[in-house]
Amino acid sequence: MWKRCLGGGLALWALTAVLTYVTRNAALLPTLILLGGFLVPVVFVLWAYERHGRDLGVSAVLGCFLAGGVLGVPGAALMEPYLLHPSPELFLGIGLVEEAAKLGALVFALRRLPGIRGTRAGLVLGAAVGFGFAVPESCGYAFEAAFSTGVFDLRTLLETEILRGLLAPFGQGLWTAIAGGVLLSCRRPAGRFRLPPPVLAAWFGVALLHTLWDSTHGIALWLVARLAGAGVQRELFAQGYLVRPSAAQEHLFTLFSLAGLALVALLGVVWARSLAYRARPWRNTP
Repeated sequence: MWKRCLGGGLALWALTAVLTYVTRNAALLPTLILLGGFLVPVVFVLWAYERHGRDLGVSAVLGCFLAGGVLGVPGAALMEPYLLHPSPELFLGIGLVEEAAKLGALVFALRRLPGIRGTRAGLVLGAAVGFGFAVPESCGYAFEAAFSTGVFDLRTLLETEILRGLLAPFGQGLWTAIAGGVLLSCRRPAGRFRLPPPVLAAWFGVALLHTLWDSTHGIALWLVARLAGAGVQRELFAQGYLVRPSAAQEHLFTLFSLAGLALVALLGVVWARSLAYRARPWRNTP
């Protein structure tokens, strides 16, 4: 099913993009943005369900997916203005708040399902929450990119959706899968959730991955500036650009940015696979 969903979704998204370009019909924009935001998260949740989560039930997976978007995003948006302020630690604060909001959504979705526990269940359902969280986030980024210059820019919107789609499997879904796997591995047989040190460590660890992911742009900028021997003013660093960069500096910036994202993604994948490997004796599917 996930393969058919991927193929059909890509075809619909491409067709909608072409029609939007040809007709310049603004009524197609919501469809284009929603298709781009939902496609990859839904495909990966279907894949996880078909490969590893059939015994968990459709209702549990769907409930976690919806909870991630409906509860996780508003929860994080509600907490961030009160807990976070502009500072060098801002990205870390965002990571901690968003990962806590997603874990809260997972707990809420499973509060009446005491029989669901264990690392494998946590990996699958945590991923569902994370991908649910990623849908409105990606749609918001796409909408913002489309009108960032004050006028509608279809090319920027499509580039943003393609980039977000390619990176989606290594972001929100992966991080919450890791934290969810540890959380449900510590859940009591009666269904009560606990927060022992391993769960808190996993929450902080995925928040740190989240922080590094969000900071990649700034870290790449800092590295290029250091190699160039240029002093980067704090306000320019915060805005995320170098003044009149050379071609070599632009290439270095792209290289460092991609290498940083790849490194964070690799760390997350290795962590998730180690949890999955330890859960293998309890897996019901190959």
